[in-house]
Amino acid sequence: MNNYRIALLPGDGIGTEVLEAAWPVLQTVAKQHDFSLEGVWLPWSCEYYRSHGKMMPADGVEQLKGFDAIYLGAVGLPDRVPDHISLRELLLAIRQGLDLSVNARPHRLLAGVPGPLRSSIPFDILCIRENTEGEYSGAGGRVHRGGDLEVAVETSIFTRAGVERVLRYSFEQARQRSGRLASVTKSNAQRHSMVFWDEMTDRVAADYPDVEVTRYHVDAIAARMITAPETLDVVVASNLFGDILTDIGAAIQGGLGFAASANINPTGGVPGMFEPVHGSAPDIMGKGLANPLATLWAGALMLEHLGESAAAADLMDAIEAVTVTGAGTPDMGGTLSTGELARQIQAVLGR
Repeated sequence: MNNYRIALLPGDGIGTEVLEAAWPVLQTVAKQHDFSLEGVWLPWSCEYYRSHGKMMPADGVEQLKGFDAIYLGAVGLPDRVPDHISLRELLLAIRQGLDLSVNARPHRLLAGVPGPLRSSIPFDILCIRENTEGEYSGAGGRVHRGGDLEVAVETSIFTRAGVERVLRYSFEQARQRSGRLASVTKSNAQRHSMVFWDEMTDRVAADYPDVEVTRYHVDAIAARMITAPETLDVVVASNLFGDILTDIGAAIQGGLGFAASANINPTGGVPGMFEPVHGSAPDIMGKGLANPLATLWAGALMLEHLGESAAAADLMDAIEAVTVTGAGTPDMGGTLSTGELARQIQAVLGR
């Protein structure tokens, strides 16, 4: 029987609530498929920062290398720790420290979940975001702080290796799906980095003649995701553009309560990190209002990545067996608490 060691990082705000609700559900599906999940809870968070002056131990990334996967709740309590500290010293530190260069986010409407779009045509988009460089590289600085001549410079870093590997991963995903890939830039305005991205897309595309590639400027594809999402399949973009587009994807699939993501290193050898992307939502923390579905969906992505595809599929089926009935948390128009919704899904698995 396979046993997987999972680092559980509840983090801040509703992160604790959704992870505590989702974990027993994953334990149930693991038992049904004859493998085990051994969870180790790690307290790294803004409260940890307030006590220790850092978001995680100095060897935190090294500790994580001993796990098969990382299951994250949410990071950030801006009234206690500035977001640029909590984000960079935990979330980005893990992504960059483990070289989790791919951020993959699925966007589709679950059964029974109404979306905000007028069209009832179903869509199924996989957004792939470059995850470790680009606009979030952190290169730059400020001079003459506080004076009339103050200058702030934020430098985007695009490397041949970084762009090529996220493109190749995206082409492979497109090949496994419908054979269509949308590559996103703003090369009409950014004549160095984004033209480079276009050139790398053409270079990699030569190795995938079976994949149809369409180039989009980011503003055009943002509109297309709203007006004709069914025309898109795999979408690949830089760190910033991918961040923005996946929020649009979350909106059209019903809201951030459904938005799951996988942070992975395609070369293997290190754990992937799987998380909802709704944030810590301090305004509703402790009230039982948080939607656990994004966390459960992220759990399914984790199981898929671990090679437990049948368990991942059963988990998604159980989620939709509940959503199709109209049951849900308040953001879904329902009356269930975070734990109640998770337990209904666990009960379906138990049957």
